[in-house]
Amino acid sequence: MKRRRLVRSRSQHHGLPPGTPVYTGAEKAEPVAVTLIDYDEASVREEQVADVKALGELKDKPSVTWINVDGVHDAALVQSLAESFGLHPLVQEDILDTGQRAKVEDFEDYLYFVVKMLRWAEPPGEMVVEQVSLVLGRNFVISFQERSGDVFDPIRHRIRTGKGRIRKLGANYLAYSLLDAIVDGYFAVLEKLGEQIEAMEDQTMTRPSPDTLREIYRLKREGLFLRRSVWPVRELVGGLERIESPLIGDAISAYLRDLYDHTIQAIETTEALRDTLSGMLDTYLSSLSNRMNEVMKVLTIIATIFIPLTFIAGLYGMNFKFMPELEWYWAYPAVLIVMAAVGAVMLVFFRRRHWL
Repeated sequence: MKRRRLVRSRSQHHGLPPGTPVYTGAEKAEPVAVTLIDYDEASVREEQVADVKALGELKDKPSVTWINVDGVHDAALVQSLAESFGLHPLVQEDILDTGQRAKVEDFEDYLYFVVKMLRWAEPPGEMVVEQVSLVLGRNFVISFQERSGDVFDPIRHRIRTGKGRIRKLGANYLAYSLLDAIVDGYFAVLEKLGEQIEAMEDQTMTRPSPDTLREIYRLKREGLFLRRSVWPVRELVGGLERIESPLIGDAISAYLRDLYDHTIQAIETTEALRDTLSGMLDTYLSSLSNRMNEVMKVLTIIATIFIPLTFIAGLYGMNFKFMPELEWYWAYPAVLIVMAAVGAVMLVFFRRRHWL
């Protein structure tokens, strides 16, 4: 598994003036894909966009426009799209800086918020973390993603089929739906991570090994990234509830309260999993200690049984000339019988004391 970086480097911004758009994520070679979905209650138009400069004309249309950008490593394309919608240079910088913390900012004509999107990749069976930037305008939403693949397919399906209320409401409901899909994605990741933790608990209790310890630390690292992604979303949703902007409106206030409750549930589940992992590490160390104690107990019992036998063997191994037992015909089998009896008596004694 690729090891995640706990601290992102910001050396690309060193010496540059504020608002300079510089991509800070991993190097990518695939082209950026821009998708447009324009809809109202009666119709839907969906297409791939080649010229992003022309998209700025859509921001004043009465229909709802959703522009999704898969890949932000093309700084020139992102800057061109942002300028066509009049986005602030600091917003452009934050879109390209993939190490942002979840937040919401009010620029009067539009709202900008950042959130971490988590999803479970099968294969390779691990958590995928990427930054999603959302720009909410009066009649448009722009979403910027680091790569292709997301948790928004159910929303696209509802828009295409006209199911639910998404085509009856405005761009603010679309932005809420995107946030809700991201938070729902947290629960899917938490479920998968919980299954791995349960399997690791059984292994820790029955057959701990060095591989078990490495897996526990991997899960703890995943839990840390999960916590860092989920906790700030509570502040973001709470800020959306409190913000005094006509772009939010009272129509989605109830939905935001419900979304806030979901974030609290995700946080509580995350903390429960992290506590389980911390306890699992203690269990692993205790299991190793118990195994070592069992081994030492067996070795101690074996050594204790052989101590008197060694004494007898050493006594009759002395090279003294006058030892009456050395001349007896049955001396050798008699000594063996005595030694066997001593060992048997000690085993019975240990069993009665529940040491075996």
